[in-house]
Amino acid sequence: MLKALTEQYGYLFEDELLQEINEVGIYKEIPQGSKLIEIGDYIKSMPLLVEGAIKIIREDEKGDELVLYFIEQGDTCAMTLSCCLGSAKSEIRAVAETDTKLIMIPVEKMESWLGKYKTWQKFILKSYHDRMTELLEAVDTIAFLKMDERLFKYLKDKAMVNHNDVIIVTHQEIANDLHTSRVVVSRLLKKLEINGDIKLNRNNIKILEL
Repeated sequence: MLKALTEQYGYLFEDELLQEINEVGIYKEIPQGSKLIEIGDYIKSMPLLVEGAIKIIREDEKGDELVLYFIEQGDTCAMTLSCCLGSAKSEIRAVAETDTKLIMIPVEKMESWLGKYKTWQKFILKSYHDRMTELLEAVDTIAFLKMDERLFKYLKDKAMVNHNDVIIVTHQEIANDLHTSRVVVSRLLKKLEINGDIKLNRNNIKILEL
């Protein structure tokens, strides 16, 4: 685990912190589509992504979902830290977008490292800033973009976190993530294809304009 830690976080953290993470962290491999955090869970640890990507989802009272943002390798979701430290229940769902490798850090260590290591403090503050920026972008997307623009942005974001311009996803899965209907998604995907933005294939979507 130390080798993976050093390769992904060595440029961020000093050797002492890397060694502590190696000693207390729990290494996990999460298959694509599996849930890491469920709404209503008490969060006792925070993920450091070594490989892969995670999507963060919000759910309304009817059970309909909306993707807020993605977390990529070399990152974390510091939003979970406030839940950890405040013993609050999670208000988001975290799902593995791809096969994911991560290291779970216990809450008691996350808190103590904030005062002990400047690099950890800087990392957590940057994560807060990045997640807040992404949340504002999500709000702006919903408030100001038309559905076809929202759809194309979603496809491009998904392609980037998967590091592949070919996306394997169903129209229904897209509809669930964007909190809309499959019929609307199918119609808008066809429009994007006519515009030359994407290519629709039998089991995947190729992004032509990234």
